[in-house]
Amino acid sequence: MSFDRLNEYRILWVLVFFDLPVVARKDRKIATKFRKEIMADGFVMFQFSIYVRHCPSRENADVHIKRVKSILPPKGHVGILSITDKQFGMMEIFYGRTPAPAQQVPQQLELF
Repeated sequence: MSFDRLNEYRILWVLVFFDLPVVARKDRKIATKFRKEIMADGFVMFQFSIYVRHCPSRENADVHIKRVKSILPPKGHVGILSITDKQFGMMEIFYGRTPAPAQQVPQQLELF
């Protein structure tokens, strides 16, 4: 088994799904604050209420999951999912009926 293949199973993607109430002005502020805080933690928008983050290891993913849990809004529905880089790479994405190119995996700097 090659080293690259092992990395596909060690590298994780953390996905945060949320459906937060935005009818009242106060709820919109809370939802916006939550979205900005997860973006400040390195998550990028995949869709309007789905944010993803690349994590080089399980330990790093656990740190970011813990941070998301610490800023959960008082109302709404939030889901957190971790998948391997291999599973993320198998995702098929379409714009209309046109398949989209696969997302580029961030380069991981290895010192040893």
